[in-house]
Formats: sequence, structure tokens, C-alpha cells
Amino acid sequence: MSATADHAETSLAVRLGFQPDQVVQEIGYDEDVDQELRESIEQVTGTELVDEDYDDVADAVLLWFRDEDGDLTDALVDAIGFLEEDGHIVLLTPKTGRDGYVEPSDINEATQTAGLSQTKSISAGKDWNGTKLLSPKGAKR
Repeated sequence: MSATADHAETSLAVRLGFQPDQVVQEIGYDEDVDQELRESIEQVTGTELVDEDYDDVADAVLLWFRDEDGDLTDALVDAIGFLEEDGHIVLLTPKTGRDGYVEPSDINEATQTAGLSQTKSISAGKDWNGTKLLSPKGAKR
């Protein structure tokens, strides 16, 4: 990987709100996740991602979600329970035309129902879109 490509990935992790020394809990990991994005988050935070069995609160949650994964609102509410008060969730869903694509209207509805607010949505790799979500407490900074 070139230094330029590495910097671009690091910039993506930073644009998604990841910062040094954060504990990031990853939910929904499967073989289809974007490994480069995962590695760039670990590089920015300086820590390894923790899995769903982590038993403390996290600064951020990385939630990989596909249409067949169940109810998005439930997944978001569960993710909120893992967060520090001022933490954020990065929701990653497959891009249009990919297996597991989630309609933007479904994301918007689930986000509002879970009491979260969307701050930004960006392309998060070849196959994934990323949406940064804040809880109302986290939004009042």
C-alpha cells in the first residue's frame, strides 16, 4: 500500500469521527466487511477493535448492518447501550446494488426511532456507506 493510499484511508477514519486512544466496539463483523477501513480505524485510534463480547463501555461503535441482519432500530438501540455518554455510532451498510443493501429511508426511520441524529454520510469503501450517528446527549456538545 502506498503512503498516499494509507493517508486516504486514515482520513476516512478521521472523517468518520475516530480519534486516538478511543475504544471502538465492532458489531456485525462478517467476512464481507472492509478490512482496510477496520485497519485504518485501528491505526487512528492506536487500539484494536473490541468485539461484541466486550464488557465495558466504548467511545464509539462500528456497526456493520445488512438488510438480512434483522431489525435496524433494535440494532441501533443495542449499540447505544455500549456507548460512553458522548460516544458515537458509525453505521455501515452495503452500497446500492450490493447484497444486503438497506434503503436510506429505512436508515432514517430507524435512526429517528432509536433517538439518534445523523451527522454525516460518506462512502466508506468500495462496498460500504458509512453514517455517523450521535445520541441526543452527544449532539449537545
